[in-house]
Amino acid sequence: MKYKFIIYFIFILNLFHNANSTENKILIKINNEIITTMDIYNEINFLKSMNPNLQNLESKKIFEIAKNSLIKEKIKEIDLLRNVKEIKLSKEDFEKIILNTYSKQNVNNLDDLKKFLNNFEIKVENLEKKLAINIFWNEIIVKRFSKNVSINREQIKKDLLKNNKQNEYNLSEILFNLDVGGNLNNKYEEIKKSIINQGFESSALLYSASDSSSNGGKVGWIKENSLNSKIRKNLINLTTNDFTKPILVPGGFLILKINNIRQTNKYKDLNKEIDSVVKTQTSNQLNQFSNLYFNKIRKDINIDEL
Repeated sequence: MKYKFIIYFIFILNLFHNANSTENKILIKINNEIITTMDIYNEINFLKSMNPNLQNLESKKIFEIAKNSLIKEKIKEIDLLRNVKEIKLSKEDFEKIILNTYSKQNVNNLDDLKKFLNNFEIKVENLEKKLAINIFWNEIIVKRFSKNVSINREQIKKDLLKNNKQNEYNLSEILFNLDVGGNLNNKYEEIKKSIINQGFESSALLYSASDSSSNGGKVGWIKENSLNSKIRKNLINLTTNDFTKPILVPGGFLILKINNIRQTNKYKDLNKEIDSVVKTQTSNQLNQFSNLYFNKIRKDINIDEL
């Protein structure tokens, strides 16, 4: 198997230099689904369009990132088709979602988007299924687990009323799991070395199991009171550009990096601020349920690298 993997990896490298190549090999079977060399090539182009830092990595690591991304997508697709007849967005929803997906790339309309994606040899319509899988997956997670979300509005109110200021953190994340028999310290040292040598964004692309990995692990600005007490304790003594040790969370281990810190007034409208914190905490909990559920269904999926 290792010999075949090397052959296919060399084939992928050649494919980078010859996008018009007509040869296409099956690399991986996931139940009855397949991943081909062309799928890998297209996924690499998609990931580069989302995060230009990808091109700074070695070709072998780029290949691994694209492969793992497609495996995750196929597993989600397999599970979704057990619950829905078709994974398809309406034209209006697709256009809205894809423009929002690339909004950070100064894309304002479909013409801008087509020009931008042309730089990565991507056609807009070829992204429809990929985006639909993510949207349908999120909808399934909400339907299955929203009843399990636990939010204490009164505690949130008490926290907000303690003082007039709060920290906001601009965060990036790496969510990872351990293989059976894996050692947490060894895995953390491996990731830490990658962060120091290659940067946090590149390491998130390589190691993170979170959906934010395609964006270099960027989470954005999070208010202090939106974070649970365990995460707040891990961040409180850190400064800009520091990152935490692994934090045990539902679905794996979390490493957070502080990109920036600012202090703001807690609220102008208390009820509006409470609603904002509730929304963030709900989203965080649903993301954790999503990771737990994905890890569960993956155990029942047969993955064969040919």
